[in-house]
Amino acid sequence: MPPSPLRRPYNAVLVVPTGIGAAIGGYAGDALPVARAMAAVVDTLITHPNVMNGAQLYWPMANVFYVEGYGLDQFAAGRWGLRPVHQNRIGLVLDAAIEADLRWRHLQAADAARATLGLDLTDYVVTDAPLGVELRRAASGATWGTIQRPDSLLRAAEQAIAAGASAIAVVVRFPEDTDAAVLQDYRQGQGVDPLAGAEAVISHLVVRQLRVPCAHAPALSPLPLDPSISPKSAAEELGHTFLPCVLAGLSRAPQFAAGPSLGRSGATIWADQVDAIVVPASACGGGALLSLSRQALAIAVEANPTALAVSPESLGISAVRVASYLEAVGLLAAHRAGVHPQALTAHLPQLKQRRVGVHPLGR
Repeated sequence: MPPSPLRRPYNAVLVVPTGIGAAIGGYAGDALPVARAMAAVVDTLITHPNVMNGAQLYWPMANVFYVEGYGLDQFAAGRWGLRPVHQNRIGLVLDAAIEADLRWRHLQAADAARATLGLDLTDYVVTDAPLGVELRRAASGATWGTIQRPDSLLRAAEQAIAAGASAIAVVVRFPEDTDAAVLQDYRQGQGVDPLAGAEAVISHLVVRQLRVPCAHAPALSPLPLDPSISPKSAAEELGHTFLPCVLAGLSRAPQFAAGPSLGRSGATIWADQVDAIVVPASACGGGALLSLSRQALAIAVEANPTALAVSPESLGISAVRVASYLEAVGLLAAHRAGVHPQALTAHLPQLKQRRVGVHPLGR
């Protein structure tokens, strides 16, 4: 619904950190229903690719900002604004390590996005060296990773920008030797995404250095058929590429506005215009929450456990704990309407007199 002309828009942030085994949002786009529900009760929802990407599945929403994680942290800290666009021209960067057949699968997905969705892409760029992804796993179970040739990735992204791209989609060849037990747990909807942490490193690098929207799709050989796959991870079983959701998201991703010298345009959103942020209750150590909790309503969702154990209370963050995302959506709707949540319960206590201390000089 459009905002009333008598009040400013209501803006919320939804964060589900990647690579930490979130029960909701730790799989193949399984937090997308949460984003759809929240987008229906706010004017603008700001979230990140981990929430929106569902491999070959996605859901376009005009009032959702698709913002890479590093860029979201910079926005929350007040360093960057988010400027909406009608359409980005997307530069496709392919890892030189991708085999010819697998490369063609991704190029066909990109051509399909042009022909079927009407997206605007530049000619693709292949890195001048294999990027060399290495996967890592922390003792907590959270995943992360590195790339051996970040310089090659940045050169390719710069070539795409020189060709007219305003957003970058990266496809990197990931190793096939993922721990079999870890992969099986993930496919059954029980473990941590073994690729997610490394994916975040790739997109963070491009956004940090080049300040353009970026998202990543891993290149992998299709897995053998398994009829017992969990619905939460099933989107990744549908084909040869995860690229379609990335291209759809980047096509409308906001551009980053940076520097006080630029001033503020009416369309650009800044951190001090955020009204609420929603996070898992056990994953409250992220930069976005630490920055925004000083001024926005912080909502911690208990029914989304993760591999972490960082509560809002342990960081001195005043957050409202809710049992589920259903309750979070209701709290956002009440907050946007200016209705105190307690007024929606059966028990509303009477006001009490506030005792004012006596001035030591009797005045």
